[in-house]
Amino acid sequence: MLRLVLVPVFLVLIVRADFVAALVVLVVASLTDLLDGFLARRLGQITRLGQLLDPAADRLYIFAALIGLAAQGLVPWWIVAIIVARDAFLLILGVVLANHGFGPLPVHQLGKVATFALFTGLPVIMLGPAFPAIEAVTAPVGWAITLWGAFLYWWAGVIYAIETVRVIRMPRVARDPRSDTLGSGG
Repeated sequence: MLRLVLVPVFLVLIVRADFVAALVVLVVASLTDLLDGFLARRLGQITRLGQLLDPAADRLYIFAALIGLAAQGLVPWWIVAIIVARDAFLLILGVVLANHGFGPLPVHQLGKVATFALFTGLPVIMLGPAFPAIEAVTAPVGWAITLWGAFLYWWAGVIYAIETVRVIRMPRVARDPRSDTLGSGG
């Protein structure tokens, strides 16, 4: 929940061009995310709500960074459109799955790598305006990681689309009224 509360703070700091403070907020949010995930796995307290909120918070931080950096003229709006379009595409896939009686697909490892790349590349881009002496290094490195992340983000989206088609074409197994569960094929 702390990560979600910090998203608007992060966005305001970027829009105000306070990149050092924005990076501090992002580091705090990232460390709390790592701690939360570690504790949840370690203590066996993984919840469905946590499984939904964690990727939602990731997306919100990515969107906030993109919008703030685009508003500052540090990234072009087309990169914002590419990344937002991929998430809109996944939202459509989620509706298709729901209309066929399925929940969301499990997270693919490539999607995690893409998110990690974006979570790395965008802050590296922010390092330049925060610390101008290193901008000559951080700008190309940040852009390389961010563009690679955007590519992987869409590649994972294509994998999710293929998996969606595969899942909705699978024959459904009738419910077993004694166990109220789906058969192994459903």
